Amino acid sequence: MNHPLFDPGVTEAVGADLRAADYRTDGVAELLGADAEAALGRGVWWPALRATRSAGPDRQRLAVLVRLFLLGVDEPLDQIEVAFPSVAPADLLANGVLEPAGPGAARAALDIRPHSDGARDYLVVSDQDAALRGTPVRRDHVLGIGGASVSLARAVSRAPAGRALDLGTGCGIQAVHLAAHCTEIVATDTNERALALAAATARINGLSWELRCGSLFEPVAGERFDLIVSNPPFVVGAGAADYLYRDSGMVGDALCRRLIEQVGDHLNPGGTAQIMANWIVRSGHDWRQRVTEWLAGTGLHAWVVQRELADPVSYVSLWLSDAGESAEQSARRGGQWLDWFADNDITAVGMGIIALRAPAVGETGPPEHILEEIVGADEALTGPEVEAFFARRAYLRDTDDSALLAARLSTAPVFLEEHYLPGPEGWQQISAAVQRPGGPAAVLGVDEVSRALLAGCRGEVPLGTLLQLLASHHRVDAEALAHAALPVVREAIGRGILYQAQ
Repeated sequence: MNHPLFDPGVTEAVGADLRAADYRTDGVAELLGADAEAALGRGVWWPALRATRSAGPDRQRLAVLVRLFLLGVDEPLDQIEVAFPSVAPADLLANGVLEPAGPGAARAALDIRPHSDGARDYLVVSDQDAALRGTPVRRDHVLGIGGASVSLARAVSRAPAGRALDLGTGCGIQAVHLAAHCTEIVATDTNERALALAAATARINGLSWELRCGSLFEPVAGERFDLIVSNPPFVVGAGAADYLYRDSGMVGDALCRRLIEQVGDHLNPGGTAQIMANWIVRSGHDWRQRVTEWLAGTGLHAWVVQRELADPVSYVSLWLSDAGESAEQSARRGGQWLDWFADNDITAVGMGIIALRAPAVGETGPPEHILEEIVGADEALTGPEVEAFFARRAYLRDTDDSALLAARLSTAPVFLEEHYLPGPEGWQQISAAVQRPGGPAAVLGVDEVSRALLAGCRGEVPLGTLLQLLASHHRVDAEALAHAALPVVREAIGRGILYQAQ
């Protein structure tokens, strides 16, 4: 049995016709309008359908394509022939792009949607989700562009790299992004259908990467990479493998643990790995404890950012909704899932991104493991932030106290936030902190002296000189002040609040 888009010629023709019809992110946005596009993003499809029905004659090809691939609407074959002038409907049906929908009509059998990395538009091929098809997904369902994949793509460092590995590629969305800054890409998956659709994603965009079938690091045994990214089937459960896109067949969070424990064997010196992961949180335990256990012995520097902590009911409900099962099936599976959580004393599941970096050649000393949480609604991990984080940590490791006192430091744009409560003598300050906007955990508590120190760091005088001036002003011992201030300065540098002036 052939997988979808098995014919390279048909795949290339489909891509050419889609682009000729302006089936791009900007083209679709212009056709739908801002309100209908926003509604579609929330799962409300009828305003988008209305917009396509009122499209002008010069936008009819695009309107047909949007109805087919984004709205799941049946279309007459004569309209499909107009939308795809380079490939016959029979070839589209034979290659699994379309499926029959009654006499003289067809519907999309795949999800093909435009996606932009900010510099170029791509087309990503996947299976249609349950909401669009109205039926449960198949066991080898290939997930399309979702919240997790977008979050990971946003968080991946985009520094130029040589060899890159996309472990658990699915539809190939991460590999698409890697193509912009990596010389060679290997993409793996245990799901042969996923590899077929990833191959279609590559071909329809004129890209090339090596696709291999296998679990974890088996397909790349003995090989090393400069960058490894993975959005694996990380869902925490009893070890079932009902749906390959979410279930690893391993109990609990064992898959993520094995990934973290083994990834260092496949990184070049100075290489980076970024993994989307879930982890178990048990009653009375902090989530950091479990992930710290995974990191022990890896020899890798790590920045772990938890972006959400879900209770069992919310977690199970999230994943049940994706499968499109009946209410009875969902209730039965959900009840079994919650029973397993209760039997194993699991009170929550943490979700986030684990960024790892292998020590550079000649680097000595123990690896650093920093685990933090995103607490602000507008906070998100980004590639530049990850790269800056590891650069800051390297600077701190390489800079002793004497060199730090000689450095000219500047304070990044920050907000000073103070909290007061009324007391017997009027308003009394209970806390003060500075925060760098846009950076996860970029908050630093301050007192009167450290607040004055940050205000004085303008890159004009060495830190040691500034501390002497502060000591004189506050009439304290300069050496004692420096001893107390240096840990605060180091933390501020680590959080991107202070940086070395050029």
